Amino acid sequence: MPYFPPPGSITICEINRHLTTAESLSDDEAKDTYGKILGMVFSPVPFQPNGDQETRDLQRPSGVFKSMQAFAYRHIFHHNHVNLLQEVDFKGVSWHEHKHMIAFISAPNQVVIHDYEDSEGKDACILTCDAQRDIKVIEWRPNGGNSISVACKGGICIWSASYPGNAASVRSGSTSSLGALSRGSGKRWTLVDFFRSDNDEQISALSWSPDGRYLASASHESSSFTIWDVAQGIGTPIRRGLGGISMLKWSPTGDYFFTAKFDGTFYLWETNTWTSELWSSTSGFVTGATWDPDGRMVLIAFFGSATLGSIHFASRPPSLDAHLLPVDLPEIVSLTGSQGIEKIAWDASGERLAVSYKGGDEVYRGLIAIYDARRTPLISASLIGFIRGPGDDPMPVTFSFHNKFKQGPLLSVCWSSGFCCTYPLIFHSHNLA
Repeated sequence: MPYFPPPGSITICEINRHLTTAESLSDDEAKDTYGKILGMVFSPVPFQPNGDQETRDLQRPSGVFKSMQAFAYRHIFHHNHVNLLQEVDFKGVSWHEHKHMIAFISAPNQVVIHDYEDSEGKDACILTCDAQRDIKVIEWRPNGGNSISVACKGGICIWSASYPGNAASVRSGSTSSLGALSRGSGKRWTLVDFFRSDNDEQISALSWSPDGRYLASASHESSSFTIWDVAQGIGTPIRRGLGGISMLKWSPTGDYFFTAKFDGTFYLWETNTWTSELWSSTSGFVTGATWDPDGRMVLIAFFGSATLGSIHFASRPPSLDAHLLPVDLPEIVSLTGSQGIEKIAWDASGERLAVSYKGGDEVYRGLIAIYDARRTPLISASLIGFIRGPGDDPMPVTFSFHNKFKQGPLLSVCWSSGFCCTYPLIFHSHNLA
C-alpha cells in the first residue's frame, strides 16, 4: 500500500520504499534516520519573500512565505495567456551538478544559495542586483564551476563565485552593471555577465547544453528562442514564428532539444542542423517536461490531464523518428481526488518520479506523490507514497532533483509555507538487480 503521511506529520526521507515522517521539523530526526547512512544532514532553509530582507532573515521562520506562486508568475504573459499563468512549471530550485549546493528563487528579485559543505558560511547568500528583476527561472551551469544563470525581466544574469585570491572573471566587453556582490557570510558571488533580451523582454525559459558551452533562452513575448555562446556573449535566434514558448529542455546528451508552446504544440529538435518535428497535443498544452538520463525519452505533463506522455525515439540521433505513449498514474485522481497533474521531476537514475497535482480532497491536498519508475522498455510507475511539507497548509511551489548525488536521489521542494526542504530517497536500485 502507498504510504500516507498522517495530518500534522512532516516527511523526512525515503528508506527502501518507506517514507519516514516525524512530528516536527528538526535535524535530530534527520540524524536518526538518513544521517547515519549519508553522514550528513540537509537542514531546511527558511525564507521570506521580502525583497529588502537581509541574510539574517533566512534564519527566522516567522512571517513565512504565503504567495510564492503569485510573485513568481506575475506580469509575464500577454493577455491571451493570462489563464495559463500559474500552470507553467518554471524551474525555481536547482542543485549544483557536483556539489551539495542549492539555489532557489526566494523573492521577485532575489535568489538564495545555500552550500551544505560550507562549514564557515552557515548563512545562505542572497543574489540581488538592479538588473535582476522579476526572476522566473534559475539553472546552474554544467561544467562551469560555481556559475548560475538567472532568467529575469530584460535578460539573463550570470553569477559566479569568487574566492580569496581567485576572483570571478567578468567577460571582456560586457556593458552591463557588473561587479555587484551578494550579501552573505560564505562565498562571495559576482555578476559576471548580463545577456540582454530584445526590447526588454521577460526571459521565461532557460536550458543549458550539457557541456555548459551554450545557454538556450526564450521569452513568451518573442517569435524565436536564442542560443547563447556564453564565452563570447553572442546570441543566435533560432526559427522565427515560434511565439508563445513556455519551456525549453536540452537533452542530457546534447543531441536533442525540446520546446513547448502555449497553443498545445511542441517541437523535437536535433541539434546538429537544428531541424525539428512539430507535434500537437490533444491533452492540453505542455506544463512540464523532463528527459530520461540517457536522453532517449521525454516525460511530459499536460494541462488538466492525470496521464503523462512519454516520447520514445525510435533510432539514434540525428533521427527525429519517435512515438508518443501514455504513462498512466491512476492514483492521482482515484486516490487524491485531484484535477490532474501539475508539476513533475524525474531523477537522474530514472528510478524516482515526483508528481504534484492540482486540487485534491482535504486529506490529500498539498502532497507530492513519489513513484518508483522503470524504463524497460517502456516507462511505467508504481506509487510509493506521499511527501508532506512543513508549516501551515503547505503547498509545493517548485521542486527538483539533485542529478549527481551518488547515494541516491535528493528531492528539494520549496513549500508555500516558507521552507526549502531536501528529502533523501535511499533505496536498493533495481538497475543493479
